[in-house]
Parts: sequence; C-alpha cells; structure tokens
Amino acid sequence: MTTHADVSGTQHILRAGGYEAAVASVGASLRALTFEGRDLVVPFAAAEVRPAYRGTTLAPWPNRVVDGRYAFDGAEFQLALTEPARGHALHGLLSWADFSVVAETGSSVTLAATIAPQDAYPWRVTVTTTYALDAETGLTQTVSAANASATRAPFGTGPHPYLVAGAGVVDDWTLELPADTVLEVTPDRLAPTGTASVSVDADRFDFRVDRPIGAAEIDHAFTGLARDAEGAASVRLTAPDGAGVRMTWDDRCPWVQIHTADLPGGGSGHRSGLAVEPMTCPPDAFNSGDDLVVLDPGSSREVAAWTIAAL
Repeated sequence: MTTHADVSGTQHILRAGGYEAAVASVGASLRALTFEGRDLVVPFAAAEVRPAYRGTTLAPWPNRVVDGRYAFDGAEFQLALTEPARGHALHGLLSWADFSVVAETGSSVTLAATIAPQDAYPWRVTVTTTYALDAETGLTQTVSAANASATRAPFGTGPHPYLVAGAGVVDDWTLELPADTVLEVTPDRLAPTGTASVSVDADRFDFRVDRPIGAAEIDHAFTGLARDAEGAASVRLTAPDGAGVRMTWDDRCPWVQIHTADLPGGGSGHRSGLAVEPMTCPPDAFNSGDDLVVLDPGSSREVAAWTIAAL
C-alpha cells in the first residue's frame, strides 16, 4: 500500500504474515519493521526528516571515503565532505535522493534512482532496490546497479538498519557475530589503518561465541565471516527474554559494519539499536580497491542482498 508523500517521502507499507514494513522513498529507507507488533529495527516517523542515515540504502559506496579523495582508472576525484567533523565523504550519493516506484505489490516494492554524472563521480548509474516481505523468511532487500556510462564505474553498497532485539538497549542484548577479523581505525577520524584478529581486543570485538554486548563501544567493519553451506553469514541479536532478530547475507557482502549507536552526550537514540550493515566492500574501498565492485560500461546486475527476520 502506498500513502501520500510525507517529509520522509512516499510511504510504502508492506505486509506478510506477522510482518509489517514501512519503506520511505527518500533514500529508499527502511522506516520501520515489526513482527507481531514488535520492533525489529529502530523506527522513525513518516512526518520527520530521517535521523541521519537510519535505514537508508548506501550507494555508490558504503561507509567512508577518507578525505573525500580517490583515484580510479588514472583519474583523481574530490567528493564533497559530507562528514565534516571527520573530513570524509560518508555513505554515498543517494541517501537523500527521492527514489521512484518501479513496481509494487502488497508485500513488495521496487524503487529506483539515478546518480547523474558529476565532477566527483562522472558516471550515470541507476540503483534499483527491492524490499520483499515473506511470512516465513522476513524482509529481504536486493540492490542492483546499471552503468549507462561509456567507461567503468566503481561501486559499493550496503544498508543501514539499527536492529532491535527487544526491550532495553544495546547494553542489555546478546550478540553473535561470526567474524575473525576487524578493520582497525584511528580513534578520532575512523580512518582505516589495517586488519587484525578480533582477539586484538576480545572484549570489544570477539563475538564469535554469543555473549552480552554490555558497555562495549563499536564502530568497526568486520570480515573473515563464518558461513553456512550456502555461503550465508548471519548476525544474531537477542534480548534476555529470548526474543531477537537475525540479519543474513550471502558472500557478495564479505564485510559487515557494526555500530553500537553511541551518541555524544547520550542524546535521543543513544544505544537504542545496533547498526548491522553488510557491505560489498570495506570503508575507503575507493582508495584501497579491496572488494570494490567495478561496473562495466552498459552492464546491469544484482550486486547484493540481505534479510532481516525475527527470532
């Protein structure tokens, strides 16, 4: 069901079984997701400007491009510094774009937006995303990209939901994160410095065996993910009463960013949800080239998918 355009864009309400999702067109954002009335993500109201990047679709890069500068195929580019306090280009170019409807049913919606060629990213890339609810498996989001340019284009994507296990806050919940490796960053600017075993700071980073998050403050990317026979990795977040939420993705996302939603001064939303962001590439991949997706001229393909489900 589609409702009128609001501050956060046109609202698309999806239902299947005990699930209900609200998708806002600005940023193709997951505004709310519930199972039998229980929040699975931190929601926001249709009538409010989306709080920062909560629930948005990140493209053509997730996370940060350090200093906003990068080089690709022999040319150098300078992106706008959309994270001015740290001096980086944050979370791509489409987070505030108003996506158009391509198709819609009672349990799914497909939205699309086009990145126009510009000085800092001179490629015409259309990003298409589908949110589909299933009564058994939960909410699956897929992201596809089409490069209508005459040259290759660098690309990456990921989501930005803040998962909610149940009552309480992040400190009260138990996390299972099957990752062997963490990307270390500078404490002030969160610029990547290199990878290390999660045992380098086990209290903060090692959740290979599920345990309470407690007071740990995390804003890091992880890789070396354990996967099942089908290649899927999963993060599980559970509350003391056994309720919880699971996020699952395939090997097209070899990275996941985890953020405990620590806000300066402990303001509204402080540690109210755990950001779990499967990513096709790590932070600053436009510079490192690590796991960077390269879209050939005239090509179109599904790049990634992930699923959020109740436990």
